[in-house]
Amino acid sequence: MIRVLLAFCIAAPLTAQSDLRSFLETYQQDRGALLRRWDAEYSPARRARLVRFYQETQQALRATDFNALDREGKADYVLLDHRLIYERALLDLEARRARDMAQLVPFAPAVFQLHEARRDLIPVDGRIAADSLVAIARQADVARAGLTRLDSLNRPSRVTGLRTIEAIDGFRTLLRNWFRFSEGYDPIFTWWTQEPYGRADSALARYQRALRIELVGQAPGAPEPIVGDPIGVEGMRADLAHEMIPYSPEELIAIGEREYAVALKEIIRASRELGFGDDWRRAVERVKTLHLPPGGQTALSTELAREAETWVLERDLVTIPPLAREIWRMEMLSPERQRVAPFYLGGETILVAFPTDGMTHEEKLMSMRGNNPHFTRAVVHHELIPGHHLQGFMTARHFPYRSMFNTPFWGEGWALYWEFRLYDLGFPRSAEDRVGMLFWRMHRAARIIFSLKFHLNQMTPEQAIDFLVDQVGHERANAEAEVRRSFNGTYPPLYQAGYMLGGLQLRTLHQELVGSGKMTERAFHDAVLTGGRMPIAMVRARLAGQSFDRSGPAPWRF
Repeated sequence: MIRVLLAFCIAAPLTAQSDLRSFLETYQQDRGALLRRWDAEYSPARRARLVRFYQETQQALRATDFNALDREGKADYVLLDHRLIYERALLDLEARRARDMAQLVPFAPAVFQLHEARRDLIPVDGRIAADSLVAIARQADVARAGLTRLDSLNRPSRVTGLRTIEAIDGFRTLLRNWFRFSEGYDPIFTWWTQEPYGRADSALARYQRALRIELVGQAPGAPEPIVGDPIGVEGMRADLAHEMIPYSPEELIAIGEREYAVALKEIIRASRELGFGDDWRRAVERVKTLHLPPGGQTALSTELAREAETWVLERDLVTIPPLAREIWRMEMLSPERQRVAPFYLGGETILVAFPTDGMTHEEKLMSMRGNNPHFTRAVVHHELIPGHHLQGFMTARHFPYRSMFNTPFWGEGWALYWEFRLYDLGFPRSAEDRVGMLFWRMHRAARIIFSLKFHLNQMTPEQAIDFLVDQVGHERANAEAEVRRSFNGTYPPLYQAGYMLGGLQLRTLHQELVGSGKMTERAFHDAVLTGGRMPIAMVRARLAGQSFDRSGPAPWRF
């Protein structure tokens, strides 16, 4: 019975207390409530309300006696203050993007007015609302006709065109929800607005199609081109400050190039062992041919997951609660999703990438080659244990409110750090395994280079695809999917760079604390996980016992 209780205690919350925990939890709930109420992206009213909320929160926070807080409270103060500054910067960015789109969406104020009147519980006049809908349809048609008359000086960029298409998706959703709220319940409203609403929605849909052709350059029926949205030097500086990274983008690119050179040297050594000399690309090609037959990937994934769990436990590297080993699950990635995520994804559920019978012959081969057992050896533990699944399991139970401070440098950096650690401790069993794991290391270094260069307007998406094919050894379709995923707007600008840079931060911190004998392997890894999500510079300040003031820890050149 005692052993059973101990096993459950390991998984139970052991979170240290923070003087600011209640303040942060209230902030988190209030922000979520406001975002649900003010849910119209690009709305000036929404932006103004959020600015006021962030200002009031920051005033209350800065009225706090920082020196009287306990250590975790001081950490929370710094984390929230940094977050509030960043939230304001994001709203400023949204305002600039709204100004860029203004000439393309003359109907936006009318859409916002209808939506916000409903949110304010103002009774709707069907006749007046119908007039607004007709005006929206007319403005959309006029804007569509005007696309062919734009000259080179007034022509918005492809990025602005794509952003406008996405914004119109949001406008159509707002109008649809507005219409359905009263449709059928109010017969007079329905009588007046049913036809005008359909006319407005159709006009917006036609306008979106025209934007794709005229501004984005997408031929009818063709896949959406990879456009991306570079944030430029100023945007990069704001994001780096938020991540507490005291490096310039150029310095980070140099780090990526250095790490690529280190991985290249290692993969050439493995290539020589396999009889390919310095031609490491032939070694990569050979490893790709060792893929499993159809239907074999799930059993391989299970085997690799259990092997990694056992390997880590036998070496006492990190605490793995029994429940964490019990509850993870497996699903297959759909063919559609594999077009933008051609490799595994994971967390509590690992999503396995492998071809289905509905794919083309070329798609099947690329998926099988790109997910061969030796490449997969570095991927499964990244997604499950000791990677993302263990990470999510522990952070849900320790300082869970710090999820608002999540960063790819901590989230992806932790999983990438284990790729470093397991490689250094002998997890690869053969030269083929080393080629597979080093392929991914070269890929992570390449991500730093191509993603930052893209956001600095130094590399196009097409050049990034070529870079991954030529310098890493990707299948072209997989490289295209990787670049599309990186720049399709679902990831923050520093996300792809955060994998290796965060892993390097944690590896450096490991050397400082474990290499010096100040902490054991297990104590270090447990401390990182139970401290919650935050920039790695704050992890270092917490674990190393460093002093810091309201502005945070001293700059760390990791």
